[in-house]
Amino acid sequence: MKILVTVSLQLLCALSLGGCVAGMAASAVGMAVRSARGEPENNAGLQPAATAACNARAAQLGLVKIIDVEQRTPSKIVVWGTVDDSKQPRSFECAYGTKITGFKLRSIKARSGESSGRP
Repeated sequence: MKILVTVSLQLLCALSLGGCVAGMAASAVGMAVRSARGEPENNAGLQPAATAACNARAAQLGLVKIIDVEQRTPSKIVVWGTVDDSKQPRSFECAYGTKITGFKLRSIKARSGESSGRP
């Protein structure tokens, strides 16, 4: 009987420790992945460069007006603005890391009751 109780206790301890070991292993793997990925480098000092690069990219399409610049994440700056080619004004969103990583151009819909002021 004493052997049966001892074996049962050892089995229960092994099962409960097995769960702890698995949890610790998963935690260690997660930390290793985060460590390998590294922290993104903060590029907040690049906001003037981001604005200039996005302005130059949009200027290929017409007259540019920068509306806003935002530090979206430690390594991503977003620049918003408008560009007007004298036919249609459009808005743009420009993503910047250490260079332009995305550029979206959208039409600007005129509000009802407004004219564009163009003949």
